[in-house]
Amino acid sequence: MARPARAAFVTLLTTALCTSLVSSARAVPGSVQATAQQAPAVLAPATTEGAAPTAAGVGAALAAILKDPSLGPHHGVYVYDASRGKPVFSVGAATPYTPASTMKLLTTVSALSTLGAEHTFSTKVVSAGKGSIVLVGGGDPLLAVKQAADYPARATLQTLAASTAKALKAQGLSRVTLGYDASLFTGPAVNTHWEANYIPEGIAAPTSALWVNEGRLSPGMAKRATSPAQAAATSFGKLLGTYGITVAPTVKPAVASTAATPLAQVKSPTVGQIIEYVNLHSDNDGAEVLLRQVGIATGNGGSYVGGVKGVRATLTKLGLDVSKATIYDGSGLTRANKVPLALLAGAVKVASSKDHPELRRLLTSLPVAGFDGSLRERFTTAGTGTGTGLVRAKTGTLTSVHSLAGMARDRTGTLLVFAIASDSVPVPKTLDARASLDRAAAALANCGC
Repeated sequence: MARPARAAFVTLLTTALCTSLVSSARAVPGSVQATAQQAPAVLAPATTEGAAPTAAGVGAALAAILKDPSLGPHHGVYVYDASRGKPVFSVGAATPYTPASTMKLLTTVSALSTLGAEHTFSTKVVSAGKGSIVLVGGGDPLLAVKQAADYPARATLQTLAASTAKALKAQGLSRVTLGYDASLFTGPAVNTHWEANYIPEGIAAPTSALWVNEGRLSPGMAKRATSPAQAAATSFGKLLGTYGITVAPTVKPAVASTAATPLAQVKSPTVGQIIEYVNLHSDNDGAEVLLRQVGIATGNGGSYVGGVKGVRATLTKLGLDVSKATIYDGSGLTRANKVPLALLAGAVKVASSKDHPELRRLLTSLPVAGFDGSLRERFTTAGTGTGTGLVRAKTGTLTSVHSLAGMARDRTGTLLVFAIASDSVPVPKTLDARASLDRAAAALANCGC
């Protein structure tokens, strides 16, 4: 799908600027250096700390937008000056909101903090006795049957099957029984706070430490397997067959011994890359896996309840106030979640802080307004053009719920972190409310106030 014309223009303009600045900074040897002329920059480079915004200035920029009736009676905004480290403006931020998918900010910043951006998850095959092997899930949310063209590159069952077959043949084995172990995650696979239609309609999958294509029966299709782990093992058995290993027809659950001999393994993309995928595409299933990984990493266990405890503990350790937050999942699918706007913005705030460079991948995971991910088709209505390419934010959408949380570099160079939401949007006004959120973020990018 082609980018909007204005987005393409901003891309070309930015590229030209970057090329000009890099070229002008490059040393030129000998006499050439003395006569070289620097081309003028197309745009003045942004300063790291522009004009200090004021509550009155930001309030004036947002006043008309916040009066939009399409936002419903319960809406608010919170704005933080990241360049100076202080709150600037808030309206309607005293009460928590249903965050929808902006909840993923809290989950992913917690994953970065507890696991680290370079951490990976392993899916392996171990020996369970003569002629018996077990496929062990390591909680890789992006494990696939075969490699796809999109980013990031996946760990695949195809690669694992080829390595496993080679190891088995080296032992003189060509026939095996196959079990599967998804015991890393515990508790219910389906969150009890989710709507009853989520699983049957493929909005989410039963969360598993072992699955392929996020539990989908076919890549890109909505329908999910009732047992994602068994479906993954069945696919793995078929792949082994293509590499000359005959697998017994019955594939059963098993618990692999921690002392079992590993035959082969594949590693997931890094946590940083997974987070970029989850936030860019607002991937519910990936967020739920990361939630459980946070639970394990914090010693609270691999259930969604343990994951929530881990997220709350991690956010508190990062200096964020979770006392008024009610959290039940990692994706934001449940309406029972209630989160203050200051906390949603807080995830971006700590990731942009000089004290937490290890959290920077949260910022690069945010979609760019008018360019990619869940913001690719946004910022197209009147009053939103000033945000194109200058706003990065996570979207949140449920029926009657719309939220946007992220950051905007204003026209003087100040970095503003914001969260804006409504969980009372009249359904016929859905598109109008979404456009209002875009205008608010664009107004911050154009502010300098």
